[in-house]
Amino acid sequence: MEKTSLPPGFQDMLGFGLVEALLGRRSRRFFMGAEIPDGVFAHKSGHEVVPLSELEKLLVVTACGGNTGWNHLIYRGQRYAPHLSNYAAAAGGRTFPSAAGFHTSKTFFTDDDGVYLLENRDAPASAERADDGSLDLDAVVDALKGSVRKIQNGRLKLPSEVPYVEAHNTWVANKPGTLLVIPVADLAQHVLLAICYMLQNGLVLTDDINKRPIPGIEKYKDIVDTTNTWNISFVEQLSLAEVTAELSTGCYAGTLMLQAMGLGGWMYNGIDLFCLLGASGNPEVPGLGFRYDTNENWPYPNPTGLEGVMEGFCPPHYPDMRAAVEAVCDRKFGSGGPFNEATPGPWKETSKVRGAAQVHDERFRECVAMQAQYLYDTFGKFPATVPSIFTLLYLQAHHLDLDFYDKFYKPGSYLRTHAHHMEKWH
Repeated sequence: MEKTSLPPGFQDMLGFGLVEALLGRRSRRFFMGAEIPDGVFAHKSGHEVVPLSELEKLLVVTACGGNTGWNHLIYRGQRYAPHLSNYAAAAGGRTFPSAAGFHTSKTFFTDDDGVYLLENRDAPASAERADDGSLDLDAVVDALKGSVRKIQNGRLKLPSEVPYVEAHNTWVANKPGTLLVIPVADLAQHVLLAICYMLQNGLVLTDDINKRPIPGIEKYKDIVDTTNTWNISFVEQLSLAEVTAELSTGCYAGTLMLQAMGLGGWMYNGIDLFCLLGASGNPEVPGLGFRYDTNENWPYPNPTGLEGVMEGFCPPHYPDMRAAVEAVCDRKFGSGGPFNEATPGPWKETSKVRGAAQVHDERFRECVAMQAQYLYDTFGKFPATVPSIFTLLYLQAHHLDLDFYDKFYKPGSYLRTHAHHMEKWH
């Protein structure tokens, strides 16, 4: 970014305090151009809608899912020391944490011009850190520009109406002029990585739903105690909780950025996740357009992926679960992976560090794939009890209508950054 073209608010944002962001965090929903037609907060904005500028949009998206350099990895696993712990699936770090460095999620976003994907899940470090550990935000944002991919023209086709949006959000969600950030997790891949994690730590799955061990698991007793088990339902619920934390912290990071920039908005889950992904059943409401399957034994549709954009690590995007396991191993150990000696990194002897991890051998991969294939064959989907692709939390950003807050609230309902946003950024 050209320094001379940056608005004065940019420098104010860089100096905004973390404590002020934390204590000043509020859901501020009423935007310029909004209307609440009735009730105690009935109000029609006297302003035209003001969309976010390109810079504002990039900064919010950077906060939600930007690359922040190299993942430092986990240093030691007691069960297989002195080998380096090899749980992670991504060499790069992002603005949010991910359980064991799995990083299965991708960040989508939409505005009036289109629907976009931030394609940086497996990106290398976007910028080198200074000796004091700091990053140049200009370099991070510039790198992010090259990772943005447009996948649809126009705003996400998901109307602000029940049943697509919860009743209390119909007046505000995904409206013209707003930015909506949508983190999406590949829960199928996360569960695969969890099964790898289990096997590395001496555990295998057992079918608590059908009350039986995984048929044939005993043939792997030479590499694992096959009587040491975790239930399918427990592992999948744990994985769901872990990806929810991943999606949530990305949105929360974006929320803190809103305070520093003086933008309105909030993080929420008041959009139907299946409709948003593409499983509304209404061709007029395609959402993100993910393909999905239905089954009379499932309570909900099961989204599995968007071809060429974000394909879940499960059929039909892979011929079987063994192929999906190979894809997971390629993320870990292949070109650009966290445990490939040729991948750059932050250490003085990076190739030595990355090469210290043990590569999953053929027997290990067979055992993981056999358990995963059992789930798919038995339940008709992978994972068995939770969606293959999952989203839950979203971040909306917009320009705040201060008149609404001055009318209904005592002083202090918004920060100084909100009070001066338009003059400092526009």
